[in-house]
Amino acid sequence: MLKLYNTLTRKKEVFKPIKKGNVGMYNCGPTVYWYQHIGNLKAYIFADLLRRVLEFNKYKVKQVINVTDVGHLTSDADEGEDKIEKAAKREGKTAREIADYYFKLFLEDLKKLEIKNPDVWSKATEHIKEQINLIKKLEEKGYTYRTSDGIYFDTSKLDDYGKLAKLKKEGLKAGARVSIGEKKNKTDFALWKFSSEPGKRQQEWQSPWGLGFPGWHIECSAMSMKYLGEYFDIHTGGVDHIPVHHTNEIAQSEAATGKKFVNYWMHEEFLTFKGEKVSKSKGGLYTISELEKSGYSALAYRYFILSGSYRKQIDFSLEILKNAQNSLERLRNIIQEFEDDKKENSSYLKEFEKAINDDLNTPLALQVLWKLIRDKKAEGKIGTIRKMDSVLGLRLLEKEKIEIPEEIEKLAEEREKARKKSNWKLADELREKIKKKKWQIDDSDSGYKIRKI
Repeated sequence: MLKLYNTLTRKKEVFKPIKKGNVGMYNCGPTVYWYQHIGNLKAYIFADLLRRVLEFNKYKVKQVINVTDVGHLTSDADEGEDKIEKAAKREGKTAREIADYYFKLFLEDLKKLEIKNPDVWSKATEHIKEQINLIKKLEEKGYTYRTSDGIYFDTSKLDDYGKLAKLKKEGLKAGARVSIGEKKNKTDFALWKFSSEPGKRQQEWQSPWGLGFPGWHIECSAMSMKYLGEYFDIHTGGVDHIPVHHTNEIAQSEAATGKKFVNYWMHEEFLTFKGEKVSKSKGGLYTISELEKSGYSALAYRYFILSGSYRKQIDFSLEILKNAQNSLERLRNIIQEFEDDKKENSSYLKEFEKAINDDLNTPLALQVLWKLIRDKKAEGKIGTIRKMDSVLGLRLLEKEKIEIPEEIEKLAEEREKARKKSNWKLADELREKIKKKKWQIDDSDSGYKIRKI
């Protein structure tokens, strides 16, 4: 029985799909104006894990991830410059070149992290028509108003606005506050923004309201409903999306359709660095490529993320990542020694399933995996690990080609010569020297083998 924490109800619930055996899932995707750092990528490991757990439970999943290539302003609200347009100016490229380039790099990172591609990559610029049609529907129902800079959604028209974030209606009226400009309420948000100087922006479209571009929130409602229907199962994102982006998605979607938008809202917590959210100002802002250049693998980062709960902040440091990499390498080295008896261990699989079905409890699932590999009497290890890894996505059965440092090979050769001369004292000293450098010598009748520990 799969249980998931629903942000909407603030409790764990037994998962029940709208259509038996099928799941429609929408994951908030990247704004493709710059490199995705490891804090950004944590959200996609979570979404991938969720998909894998659903598939482990034999659900057929239709997964949609949006690509924001227009409309996300630098303030994350309704002010500032479009992030794509700003990047285009900075790099002297077209907006399309910027979006395509950074999306390509993002896909490369996902591949390194063993994250599956969704059924649909949905780009905002390719769904302008759908967004305009949704705004027209809201206009017809009386939920919009016009200001000098765009078409806005009137949040005061909804009695349950802010239910996801548990916002209180009191105090949402703007009154005479100058800082909110022409908005009627401080929570009102842009559905369509007018081009301040027609022709200056690279990305602008004609609409019933004038030349401009869509607001950030409208794309997710329009695209998710196009591919998954007006009412679907799961919507995910970071906790920072709860008070504004996802709150506004619910408002505009349910106002347009008159029905519930999504059953289960799931949110992953921040990656932190020295106790604070990973950011440019606080530090810890690595890309996967930068970690690789420093000797860390992308899957070591995935293992690190899986070692914590998606609903709790996890603190990052290179030292902790190194420990995760050592654990993953040790895991793989041990597994490579096992022979496949073509069986599965039902007892361990049930224990593993119980862990992941309890709101994706990967720390406990990893404990079950370690318990299995240390159990000398357990049968069906390879078959069981294969099933577990279909969820964990760590390539546990992949035989790695590990390059042995020249220094270690020389020490091993010296030790072998010492053994042949029956100089056991020197052989033992060299073995310990090798061990201190995190390598192990295994002796056999046919010779010796060097492995990483």
